[in-house]
Order: sequence, then structure tokens, then C-alpha cells
Amino acid sequence: MKRGPLLILLTLASCLGTASAQSVARTWNDQILDAIRIDFPNPTVHARNLFHLSVGMWDAWVAYDTGVAVACVHREEASADDVAAARDEAVSYAAYRILAARYSRSVNRFTTLAELAAHMNALGYDPDITTTEGATPAAVGNRVAASILEFAATDGSNESINYRDFSYDPVNEPLIIFRPGTTMVDPNRWQPLAFDIAFTQNGQMADEVQTFLGSHWGSVTPFAMRLETGETIYHDPGLPPQLGGEGDAAFKEGSLEVIRHSSRLDPSDGEMIDISPGAYGNSPLGENSGTGHALNPVTNQPYAANVVKHGDFGRVLAEFWADGPDSETPPGHWNVLANAVVEDAAFERRWQGEGPELDALEWDVKMYLALNGALHDAAITAWACKRQYDYVRPISSIRYLAGRGQSSEPGQPTYAPDGIPLVPGLVEIVTMDSSSPGQRHAHLSGAIGKVALRCWLGEPANTATQFSGVGWIAAEDWLPYQRDTFVTPAFAGYVSGHSTFSRAAAEVLTRLTGSAFFPGGMGSFTAKKDEYLQFELGPSTDITLQWATYYDAADQAGISRLYGGIHVPADDGPGRIMGSSCGIDAWERAVAYIDGSVAVLPLSASGEIEDDARVRITCEMIPGLYYQVQTSVDAKNYQNHGSAARAEKHLEDFIIDVPGGLPDQFFVRVVQTTGP
Repeated sequence: MKRGPLLILLTLASCLGTASAQSVARTWNDQILDAIRIDFPNPTVHARNLFHLSVGMWDAWVAYDTGVAVACVHREEASADDVAAARDEAVSYAAYRILAARYSRSVNRFTTLAELAAHMNALGYDPDITTTEGATPAAVGNRVAASILEFAATDGSNESINYRDFSYDPVNEPLIIFRPGTTMVDPNRWQPLAFDIAFTQNGQMADEVQTFLGSHWGSVTPFAMRLETGETIYHDPGLPPQLGGEGDAAFKEGSLEVIRHSSRLDPSDGEMIDISPGAYGNSPLGENSGTGHALNPVTNQPYAANVVKHGDFGRVLAEFWADGPDSETPPGHWNVLANAVVEDAAFERRWQGEGPELDALEWDVKMYLALNGALHDAAITAWACKRQYDYVRPISSIRYLAGRGQSSEPGQPTYAPDGIPLVPGLVEIVTMDSSSPGQRHAHLSGAIGKVALRCWLGEPANTATQFSGVGWIAAEDWLPYQRDTFVTPAFAGYVSGHSTFSRAAAEVLTRLTGSAFFPGGMGSFTAKKDEYLQFELGPSTDITLQWATYYDAADQAGISRLYGGIHVPADDGPGRIMGSSCGIDAWERAVAYIDGSVAVLPLSASGEIEDDARVRITCEMIPGLYYQVQTSVDAKNYQNHGSAARAEKHLEDFIIDVPGGLPDQFFVRVVQTTGP
């Protein structure tokens, strides 16, 4: 019997070490991961849910802190005779209320809500205690949750209408997936897919025609990012390669690179590759030029070779880093990896790798705040880019290019400037000779004059007992290495969410642990022979993925999308660069909450006179903190002109009306306050 990726991944910690005692925060992180696995796999929504759960647990923990830490959204001081017990209880009520609210409309809500309530009972807490009045830890946790849910209600996610966005319409008509070829109004733009029956990556029934998921997500309130004047995208990478415009050659080469990766998915072709950290990884940011690490810095010894079949490696890579894996989605996947790191027998919970060991709860609430803040921001910036540039996926670009013809030989009848380049042994034109009996295109005799590709042959009839291998197909029928009921995610390609999420997480884990290297100098995961793969039978032998650093793992996640056929290189590299910025910014912001310096960060404000009696003030604000806008009619007599308000966005606008008109001198200041 084949065993699914979910069961495999849940044993990942055993590959990294022996599990230690879990904090209550860790148990709630496990609860949300379970909820994600059986919900609709929308990466942006689950990144937001992970972040807000993390904020809730952090704010509940901080309520009992006598040090310098600052809460993100709900700020109060609580006391208890047994602080450790009170923290566990407050954290649990905050987590339970947030998760119960967020997954109340999940596709498997009855299962999830029952499991959440059962977890509360198992911890010894009554889930029916809903009061927000009083000084009990339960009331503190309920207040924290209420504040966060209220704060998030206007964060731009459209949660109240199930995260829908009615402002986006695709420029291209759907690609009917089981018909040859495609027609596109603009081949540089995203094209939805149309199925007879469609499923999500984790097997949920999906719409038969794709709708762009998260097309509005660039407007969601971030954790640490800010837009400079005139910017519309955080960390904007600029225009991707355009067919028929700037980057025409790169556009075509990107599709060729996906085909090349597809052509390597045959374990019987004899090609071997060393995937050990000594030969693979250690690339500069945004590149794949690394040649590995000379030594394991923990053992001070070279990494042992790990030579495997390239076809097995590519397939395992594609499925391990698939949309989850098995529906955790990429943000959830990096939570699983972070948890596995902490559970490694060699790991010590030392802040940035130094000082005394932290207790499990303190470590976890700090780790989740920074990690999921970074992943939340990665979703915002990646999806803002996806909406802005609305970039084509390989399923459309490859079929479109090949349908136009070839762009390598102007003198031939099949020539088209916007066609696909010819590459002997990879991309060819079917001819009378090549399709004659016994020749490589013999089975394509009905496609003379059309483009043929040497690539993965598609999902086999029985995925449990068969694998397809590689061969020649008509390019108009090309499919990525995915399930034929899924094919490609329902949003634009540029930039890769996997690349952005993964690099953001890697930046946080590197700083949090004080080292870019996994505990012991290497992380690993083993896919068992003929058990792991879900798209077809395989791998043909046990395959162990290995990463020296968090950056190597993140880069591998980006590369996996090329083997999977759902991203071109232009989606990958810029996504990694954007993710790096998200991770670094989120780490610095999380540290500011942890060390209290967020409370004294300087404010940036600007003013504009709209008319003789009105001024517009725009001020940079940190979500969750409180501010007052104060004005005066002279330089000395400041007056509170408007109540304190929780900042809903980084940039908040205030309109100030001055009855009688503006005087010659008019002063405005914005100050941070301790509460409403």
C-alpha cells in the first residue's frame, strides 16, 4: 500500500533528532497545521492565520511578563501566583478562540472545531468559558483573541466575504486542460485553467474554472513591511521577461528550462547526481550556482557523497515541496521544519545561539512570532507581485509558444518569431522522416509539422503501480509533473510563493538559532522506495534529501517548482530576493517587540494643506500600538485633537479640520500612547 506524504512528513522530526517536551504553544501550532491539512489550501489565508495565532500566543505570554517585551495588538498587564500555569491557560484560550473563529467556515469545519475543543479539554480547560471580564487567565486569553480578531477585521483580507476579490478579471479565456494547445489574448499574462473535474493539491473539490486566489492580498496589513512614497508593491522586482518585448529571449529560455527539468524525471535513464551538501547548494541569493560546502562546520569533516538517480531526485523534490506538502501549504511546511529543528537532540534553545537556554514556551512564542510574521509578509509581497504583473504559467507559455511554431530557423515553414526555440533531443519539429516506423516520433505521425517535446509523459493510469517516464509528446498536450486534476495553482506565476516563503523563513531561522546550519550541520528527509510518490510509482530507491543550511533548503524549494513544471526561473530568483527582505524585516520587527524597542521607534509623518481650513496628516504607524494626533494654534499650547486610535495600517491618514481657517503658524504632532 502506498503511504501518503502527510504520514511521511509527520516523521520528519525523527530524521533530525529525538523529540523533547512540547510547550502549549507548540501544541496549538500542531492544531492549526492539522486544520490547514484538511482545509482548502489557500497559502495566503493560512499564512495570515498562522501569523495571527502567533500574535495571540505572544500577546497572552507578554501579559504576564515583568520585563521589557511589548505585545503586538493587545496590551495589558496581568498577574498570577503561578505565572507559568497562567501563561499556559491564557495562551490556550487566545489560541482556541482565534482558531475556532478562523476555521468556523473551513471545508471540514466540524472536524476541526471538534478537535480544537477536544484539545482544550485534554489540556484541562473548559472551551465554553467565553468571558472577557475579570483577571482570570481565561479572561485574559479571551480578551487577547477578541482584540486580534477585531484588529484583523479591517486588514484588507476580505475575511468577511470569505477572502473573495471581485476587482480582478483575467485577460485570457480559460485553457481547457484536456484539449490540445491554447489560445491567448496576451501570452505574457495569466490564464486560468478549465477542468471537467478539478481538485486542490490535498484532494478538495475545486471550481471547474480557476479563480485567481488572493488577487487582492497585496493590500493586506503587513507585519514589518512599509511602502515608500510612490511604491505600490513591497520589494518590487520589476517586470518579468516579456514575449515580444523586453526579455523576449529570456521568456523563451524560461519555458525551455521547464521542459529540460521535465525531461529529467525518468529514473531509468541512467543519469546520476550527487545531492549531498558537499556538492549541492551554497548558492548566492537568487542564484543556483552553488557547488556545495567544503566541510560540515559541526563535525569539521567533508559531507559524504549522496549519489542518486536524477529522475528520482527530481520527482521527490517536486512532491516534497508541493503545495504543502499534502496541504500544509508552504507557510505550514516551514512551521513543520522549524518544529523539527527544535526537536533535534542536538538543538539548544539559546536566543540567537547564545546565552542561557530559554524555556520551551518562551522559545516557541518568540519563534512563531518572527517566523510567521515573515511568512505573512511574504504572502503579501508575493501576491501583490502576482496581481501587478499577472504573469503566465508554464502550462500556458509552453503550449502557446509551441502552437505558434519554432523561432530558430527563419527559412522553414514552421517559423514564427514568437514560437519556441528548437533544441535537438528536447524540442523538435515532427517530420516525415522522424515519424516513420522505428524513428523517435513514430507515434506522432499525425502531428507532422508540429512541435514535439521530450518530457514527462503525464500521470499514469495507475499511480500506485506505474510510473510514466520520459518520451516524445506533441507539445500542444504538455502537462507539468502534477496530478492531472490539479495541474497548476489558481494564481499567476510571478513571483514564486514557494521561493518567497522559503527564503523568508530561512532568514528568520538563521538569525533565531544563531547559525545558518541545521543542527549537526545537516537536515534530511528520506522518501521510501515505491511508497512516497503520489503522482506516480516511486521513488525507485530510497532517496534522502539533505540540506546543510536553511538557505539550501529554501533554494531547493524554489528549484522544485521547475521540476514540478509550475514556475519558470524568472519566478524563482526574484522571489528568493523578495523573501530575504521579508525575513530580515520581520526578524528585526519581532526583536523590537521582544526587547521592547518597538515602543520607542521614531515616527515618520508628513502633512499636506488641502484648503484654508483642512490639513491631511499621513503618519507611519506600527499595527497594534496606540497613537494620538495633537494639533495647536501656536507653538506652546498643544491640544488633543481627536481620540487615540489603534493603527490599522502602517500609513494612517488623519483629516484635521480647523474652524475659522488655518493660522499663519499651525503645528501637528503624532505621539504614541500606552492605550486607548
